[in-house]
Amino acid sequence: MEYEDVTEIHEEFGGDRLPPGQRETSAFPVLSKGDVPSWDPETWEFRCWGAVENELSYTFDAFQQLPHESQRQDFHCVTGWSRLDCVFTGVTFPTLANRAGVSDDAVHVMFHALDGYTTDLPLSDCLRDEVMFAWELDGEPLTGEHGGPLRVVTPHKYAYKGPKWITGIEFLTEKKRGYWEKRGYSQTANPWHEERYS
Repeated sequence: MEYEDVTEIHEEFGGDRLPPGQRETSAFPVLSKGDVPSWDPETWEFRCWGAVENELSYTFDAFQQLPHESQRQDFHCVTGWSRLDCVFTGVTFPTLANRAGVSDDAVHVMFHALDGYTTDLPLSDCLRDEVMFAWELDGEPLTGEHGGPLRVVTPHKYAYKGPKWITGIEFLTEKKRGYWEKRGYSQTANPWHEERYS
């Protein structure tokens, strides 16, 4: 499989590849706020809305027809484990942002998931090619446990900033807090600074 290797991203943040307080694992532990939600390929919809010129809506098949790529990334969980060399395939955040035409007054993003989960990031943190809406891991479709049919990956943040079962992006003109952020988790979530909690 051809892919772009972005595993040197840690150098941008001045840290080692394995962030402090993390242990490397070859497994992929399953952590979610609740049960795996069911989804119907016939009715599933992905949306972009809010502070944009063009609201977007895609079926799963249509989403997979968007320009996409594969990247080798590292994955860091806030609970203290990291899985290195994950090859994710999907659509980058800038690809969708460009199609939506993000308004000049947009400053923040809220991700919305099928199970009601939300998480937020500054728009500037999302407009990176490494932020990806992925449907495939290591050449295989993402299972429901790991966020299939579609999840966000954010290799420069702890993984709670990359929601499973993603169904939409809301572009915001002011900062709002997501599910875990309201419950005391860090809004910045930088693994190399161990920004786990507020």
